[in-house]
Amino acid sequence: MVTTTDTIFALASGAGRGAIAVLRVSGPASGTILADVAGGLPRPRTASLRRLRDPDGGEVLDQAVVLWFPGPGSYTGEDGAELHLHGGPAVIAAVGGVLAARGARPAEPGEFTRRAFLNGRMDLTAAEGIADLIAAETEAQRRQALRQADGALAALTGGWAARLTRLLAHQEAAIEFAEDDLPTDLADQSRTGAAALRAEIETHLADGGKGERLREGLVVAILGAPNAGKSSLLNALAGREAAIVSARAGTTRDVVEVRLDLGGVPVTLADTAGLREARDEIEQEGIRRARRRAEEADLVLAVFAADAAPDPETLAWVVPGTLVLANKSDLAPVPVAIGGVAPLAISARTGSGLAALREELAAAAARLAGTGETALLTRPRHRAALIEAAAWLGEAATAPLPELASEALRAALRSLGRLTGQVGVEEILDVVFRDFCIGK
Repeated sequence: MVTTTDTIFALASGAGRGAIAVLRVSGPASGTILADVAGGLPRPRTASLRRLRDPDGGEVLDQAVVLWFPGPGSYTGEDGAELHLHGGPAVIAAVGGVLAARGARPAEPGEFTRRAFLNGRMDLTAAEGIADLIAAETEAQRRQALRQADGALAALTGGWAARLTRLLAHQEAAIEFAEDDLPTDLADQSRTGAAALRAEIETHLADGGKGERLREGLVVAILGAPNAGKSSLLNALAGREAAIVSARAGTTRDVVEVRLDLGGVPVTLADTAGLREARDEIEQEGIRRARRRAEEADLVLAVFAADAAPDPETLAWVVPGTLVLANKSDLAPVPVAIGGVAPLAISARTGSGLAALREELAAAAARLAGTGETALLTRPRHRAALIEAAAWLGEAATAPLPELASEALRAALRSLGRLTGQVGVEEILDVVFRDFCIGK
């Protein structure tokens, strides 16, 4: 357990007025401060109704429910307390002032969870899962964050680390006790095991970035010729007038974005400028941005007007993975195929086909984000650590000397340890915890 000398406090509930406000306290002086303010310590982990007083003047601050969490059986692993106050700003300010006067200081963002990590209450991936749980916008994000906070990713990498530790032990035994009566193929077993473990990790890495996509949200770009109905489609899917719609071609000059929840996956839907030969430098820039947005998107919707011939600029984007739409199906028959692909018939004006389109989009989002899959990588640092571990395992499997194989296995084990925070993480702690909210 890491010993800290200061005691911290923070508002753990939302800012502003509310029925209840929760102040959290953690650190060595938590018990003394709680006893002074609440007239004694309640039984551990038992809610107790107390009158809170300023110990210096005896003034009553509030009538509140208090809880006492002696360490190490607390969130941070330290002595801690919670004060469930009436949620007015004056009450919060008065109680916070007394806590500060008794020696506690306001907590930094993520400091409670950082202390929990340093005290072994959770590994680094679980801490990141808690941050993602706080930030989750959709149901699928909540599920993924909860799985990670509950240790799904740590369990996966912990299993790899245990196997790697055994491989390293066998390799070291083959070196140190070569003259003893040990199996002669220990080194070969270690090399074979290293190759197999590398293949397993690389299979996990080849997931298309699903976890990161779900955590950050998908981007869907709408492409098409001017007046194909792209802006009308954006408005229909968003359920509001997010983009200007006009019969005049080229109305959309810049990218217009809306945020949607598709089957629990957060999606940014981007309406772009119509693809054609630009007539001025402003339109040219809009078309350049449209193409760049499509190149960066997770999914492209190629929109064609049923009452016009397919334009070559949009046809160029009809590739595997593109969702082809024939809009304005209320005005003309829908072609059997566009660019060799059977289009989905829709009408942004009447709403025909939009329910089927939403189902298609939700299915594509679930596929791209891997909803329901366990132990997905959710951050670039997870991926970087596993790429490094796999590279070292490759070195171990092909090393010309047993000593070199041993060093490579040890390096791979360190790489896995950095993922969960077991080794060499001091330089990344600020990065991990800086995005936490105050009080967590």
